[in-house]
Amino acid sequence: MSTTSTHQDGLSEEEARQRLVRDGLNELPASTRRGAWCLLGEIVCEPMFLLLVACGVIYLLLGDRHEALMLLGFVFVVMGITFFQQRRAERSLEALRDLSSPQALVVRDGRTRKIAARELVDGDIVLLVEGDRIPADIRLLEASNLAVDESMLTGESVPVAKQADPMKDRAAITSSMSEAAQLFSGTLITQGTARGLVTATGERSALGRIGTSLAGLGEQKTPVQIETGRVVKRVATVGLLLAGGLAITYGLSRADWLNGLLAGLTLAMALLPEELPVVLTIFLGLGAWRLARENVLARSVPAIELLGATTVLCVDKTGTLTTNRMALRRLWTAAALHDTVTAGSLELPEALHLTLEFAILASHRRAFDPMESAIGDAGKRWLANTEHLHGNWTLIEDYPLSREMLAMSRVWEAPDQRERVIAAKGAPEAIVDLCHLDSAACAMVARQVQSMAADGLRVLGVARARLAAQTLPVNQHDFDFEFLGLIGMEDPVRADVPQAIKECHAAGIRVVMITGDHSATARSIARQAGIPAQGEVITGVELARLSDDDLRLRLADTHIFSRIRPEQKLRLVQALRARGDIVAMTGDGVNDAPALKAASIGVAMGARGTDVAREAAALVLLNDDFSSLVVAVRYGRRVFANLRKSIVFIVAVHVPIVGLSIIPVLLGWPMLLLPAHILFLQLIIDPACSVVLEAEPLEPHAMLDKPRPPQARLFDAQILLRGLWQGSGLLATLLAVCSGSRFMAGSDELVRTMTFTVLVLSNLGLIQANRSWKRASWRCSGTVNHYFAGIVLVTIVLLGAILGIPVLSRLFAFAPPTPLMLLVCVGVAAINLLWFEAVKHLSGRFFVQPL
Repeated sequence: MSTTSTHQDGLSEEEARQRLVRDGLNELPASTRRGAWCLLGEIVCEPMFLLLVACGVIYLLLGDRHEALMLLGFVFVVMGITFFQQRRAERSLEALRDLSSPQALVVRDGRTRKIAARELVDGDIVLLVEGDRIPADIRLLEASNLAVDESMLTGESVPVAKQADPMKDRAAITSSMSEAAQLFSGTLITQGTARGLVTATGERSALGRIGTSLAGLGEQKTPVQIETGRVVKRVATVGLLLAGGLAITYGLSRADWLNGLLAGLTLAMALLPEELPVVLTIFLGLGAWRLARENVLARSVPAIELLGATTVLCVDKTGTLTTNRMALRRLWTAAALHDTVTAGSLELPEALHLTLEFAILASHRRAFDPMESAIGDAGKRWLANTEHLHGNWTLIEDYPLSREMLAMSRVWEAPDQRERVIAAKGAPEAIVDLCHLDSAACAMVARQVQSMAADGLRVLGVARARLAAQTLPVNQHDFDFEFLGLIGMEDPVRADVPQAIKECHAAGIRVVMITGDHSATARSIARQAGIPAQGEVITGVELARLSDDDLRLRLADTHIFSRIRPEQKLRLVQALRARGDIVAMTGDGVNDAPALKAASIGVAMGARGTDVAREAAALVLLNDDFSSLVVAVRYGRRVFANLRKSIVFIVAVHVPIVGLSIIPVLLGWPMLLLPAHILFLQLIIDPACSVVLEAEPLEPHAMLDKPRPPQARLFDAQILLRGLWQGSGLLATLLAVCSGSRFMAGSDELVRTMTFTVLVLSNLGLIQANRSWKRASWRCSGTVNHYFAGIVLVTIVLLGAILGIPVLSRLFAFAPPTPLMLLVCVGVAAINLLWFEAVKHLSGRFFVQPL
């Protein structure tokens, strides 16, 4: 088959099928996920599960079948819960996938038919009209008055004119790729019709290549993840060494190696910091769930806490700060001026009605071009129910925009007039040329154009003409045009943006605009959004000349970067991170994706964003509401602050557990804590405290503080000292209770009962004391933590069941306490609460709380 015939008839169905098998579907690859067996294997290999199994085996060897079955039963219950939660989390965090163009109109076997866009192959002939999303990279063969919105790729909100380049030779088509004759996957036809040849699909398209390049940037762990992993390894190492030493000491001193091994494993369970990754997972998982309720999807859950430390927010202009929908801002004639911002709700002056009327007549009635849509919307707003709208006029001829004449004219015929009316709009210099204005008039128009451009407006000139003759001229220049005025349009700032940026500044977050648009436009949008616009603007050309050192010096005082190419966005993000900033980058287009991936936290727009941008981002704003980003920052700060509270609890509660595991062995006392007791504390108290503390609201005025320093640590001296002091006081009272009850009661079971009861009640007090670090625990905060109330109720009921039901008491090696003993336990727990509050108060005076 000849190349010319192929271009006419398209591929055959058989050839298309072969190419689909060879090249694959026209789509981006989905994110991979772990299989069920892989996930189950990871859970089974968790150290805590292995320790529980080992304790169960030892109980079997000792002949304690009931204790063994209880521990092993707990193992499978916890494994099932963990498996279910992680599988559910993976499903909920899969990447959003929204096909840009689900259908494509193609020519195959000489017939026109619609197919799924994912089935397009290289060499297909595709037909396109206004409003179509381009489904693959395409070489134009035919085009009529074609304009394309490429803002997803370039950041430019103004459509780009395209023209056909119908080469006969396939090799020439693929080797010579002028952008004027090429359409890119994911972009939008705003005007005209086209017929083209598919040159690249899927990962081989421009959109796909950017998506593939993201893989090289890799996944990055947050500082909290890194620090938690390091602490877990160190504590686990020390714990295992101490556990081994305790087992050997017990075995040598008492000649009972099985119970010695059990004592060592109990200490290992007490010391093993498995709560740390669990708490981190719970906090971030619940934080992601809460954000989802605010229409923010967390694709990378650990990025939530890092967002609270953000120091610089890099924002794209088009579609992020702005609506990505043009709106008419200003109209001007020699006799009148109207600005929608300064005029507010005032009506459009009558002197400007004619200019808007002919701007509408010069536009398509079914508008896809954003500027024509803005003109139409303005007409509906200001000219409704007037004689200036002409729905019954008939279009006779259309003179399209061309490279030689940056203006378009439309010829209309009214039902009751013999004269034909011509409306023209276009670049101001082209309209001035059509109207043959004198030098004075040209100068006046030029000054106004310059004034509008300085305010960041897109300026169009408007003209009209009348023609009595029935024969139309070939060229627009042959009409006798009259200059009417200028219209200025802008891509307006989203309504929620100024307040959101104000809140960012109050929280100590610097906002930087990075855009591919002109400097004047960028400065105008920055001024409206509340970004400092009085400083310098660095352009892409200037940025290319700057060395990395020079750029680093100028970053601190620059808030606007204009005419920036996609690869330069990536350089700016990397330069900011090299300065030590925590960088959040927002965007929605393909051109934003590499910078989103390289940023500390990438934030994509979900409603109109591309697949590639969403795949690259850590967070997705599902409703494109910029203010949701401030909500996410607030949640990020809340997560980190509450994580610190939880770490204090974990440190404090482990001090008495470790002490009660070691000291009785050294003093020759019977073991006070058995594996069942450790399991009770970890399955009831520790996860419960995570849920309770995670649900605590952000402390007052936290969003008015600066972000925590990038080097701030989750496990710093303040956290460790506060936890150690609270835990040491608790251990001292427990040892006192143990000594006193040994002297008074004598029974090992009663000693164990009273000590464990005080420990459980004091743990509840420890949670209550650490719920807020700004107020005493007995002062009402105005909010009710239902989780804490539920945990207290469940814990008391379970503790009562263990103490009061003989079968359970025997499993825990307890003896029934007297009412007086229980009253003593409650009193000691109240004393411990006062101690926890004293430590909190003193720590608050000598330490500053990082957010």
